[in-house]
Amino acid sequence: MEEIKVTIITVNYNQADATFALLDSLRLQDYANLEVIVVDNASREDPLPVLAQRYPEVVAVRSARNLGFAGGNNLALPLATGQYLFFINNDTEVPPGCIRTMVDFMRRHPQSGLLSPLILYHPEAAGQDNLIQYAGMTPVSTLTGRNRTIGEQQTDEGQFDTPSPTAYAHGAAMMMPRAVLDAVGPMFSDFFLYYEELDWGERVRRAGYEIWVEPRARIFHKESLTVGKMGGLKTYFLNRNRVLFMRRNRPGFKHLLFLAYWWLVVTPKSLLQFTLRRDAENRSAFLLSLWWQLYPRTANRYEAVGKQTANASSSATTISPQPASLLHK
Repeated sequence: MEEIKVTIITVNYNQADATFALLDSLRLQDYANLEVIVVDNASREDPLPVLAQRYPEVVAVRSARNLGFAGGNNLALPLATGQYLFFINNDTEVPPGCIRTMVDFMRRHPQSGLLSPLILYHPEAAGQDNLIQYAGMTPVSTLTGRNRTIGEQQTDEGQFDTPSPTAYAHGAAMMMPRAVLDAVGPMFSDFFLYYEELDWGERVRRAGYEIWVEPRARIFHKESLTVGKMGGLKTYFLNRNRVLFMRRNRPGFKHLLFLAYWWLVVTPKSLLQFTLRRDAENRSAFLLSLWWQLYPRTANRYEAVGKQTANASSSATTISPQPASLLHK
């Protein structure tokens, strides 16, 4: 059977070594018809010269400014020519067989609009083998605006061994047919960080498509190399976007119900916890996320991350692959 072309898209932000490890793993795939696009999100150091030298098969794009997760991925879309698009974090590694397994699933399930593999924590990050990060997700609650990741922190003992429908794909690894992208449009870039794939999943379902997880395909995720642990940036965008997601996807009475819970439960509880911990950074970040809900055009240090510009670039720069280069060497 002829191999369908797959475009792999990943975004780099100040983590060139992690991106190189991902590209090394892609060279070991047993699936030949691949196109790989790396978007650099205005990193402090331009990785394009090294990418061109070490990975001549890769299409590399350097953004003039940090576009966030959704914006960085969206920048690659005009260059993508694959029938399937595989969006993966740069801090992942892809074992052989993963891409072929996912493509085979999508060919057999034409109503599948998004597909994720089983995601395992990378052994180097987890300190153990076979620790699951994602085997699916539950729907976002209308009241709390939260959901649960299925299988998280469980040891993989084969309990998730068959494909199953899920509420959402995982942003670290998700495949979408080009036809579905044309139908629903790209991710909403105003999220910048977090909740983009949940919002996308809602739009995919509203368009009549299904979302699945294929656990016979798997990747290893080093988790949060770029953002790190629960610092101010993470606190700000998680809370900012939780409200934004609900506004976009739970309108009317459902949104009013959530807002009552948000202001009467989440806000006082969060502020009390940060105050008792003497965590001034996260307390300030949470307050700024509240202020953004009321005055979204107000600038702050976290929104300014999205305006960060590359050191020596005023517009997007693209390096195309050399015509004679092959992915498998």
